Amino acid sequence: MDTPSAGHDTAATAEFREFYELHHAELARLANSLSGEADGADDLAADALVALWHRWDRVRAAAHPAAYARGVVANLVRSRIRSAVRERRRLALCWTDGHGRVDGPDVPAVVDVRAALRGLTFRKRACVVLRHAFDLSERDTAHTLGISVGTVKSQTAKGVAQLEQALGGAQPALGRARRA
Repeated sequence: MDTPSAGHDTAATAEFREFYELHHAELARLANSLSGEADGADDLAADALVALWHRWDRVRAAAHPAAYARGVVANLVRSRIRSAVRERRRLALCWTDGHGRVDGPDVPAVVDVRAALRGLTFRKRACVVLRHAFDLSERDTAHTLGISVGTVKSQTAKGVAQLEQALGGAQPALGRARRA
C-alpha cells in the first residue's frame, strides 16, 4: 500500500493506514473470539481490512466505520464456520461405519469458555462476544450484526444462559447481560 491504488488519493491512503493501525488488533481479537481459532484470527482480520480497503471510499463515508469493519469480520467468520461445518460433514461421511456412527473413540473434551462458546449458534456467540468481550452496547452490537436491538437482547440472554449451563451452572466471567 505504498502508492495510492483503486482510485484512492494520498489522503485516503493515509486515512486508511490510520484506521488500520487503530483497529487491526481489535478486529483480530474479535475474529479470535468469534471463531475460536487464534491461528486464523489475524488472517480473518487482514481479509476484512483488504475488503475495507477496496471499498474505502464508501467505508470512510459511513457513520460508524469501525462498526462496519466488525460486521465484515463477523460475516467472514460466519462464512469460514459454514465452510468448516460442510467439510466436517464430508469427512464424517467418509469415516462412518454405515450406521451413522463414527469409527474410533469418542474423546471427551475439556469444557472451557471457548468450547462452550463454540457450542452456541453463530448469532448467540456474536452477541455474547460483542456485548461482553468487546463491551459494545446493545445498539452498537445490533448495528454491527445488522439485526434489531431486541434480537441482540434475546440472543445475548439465551447465549449467556446456555454458557452457564455448559459450564456446569458456574457464573462465566461474562456475568449477566448489561443494559445499553
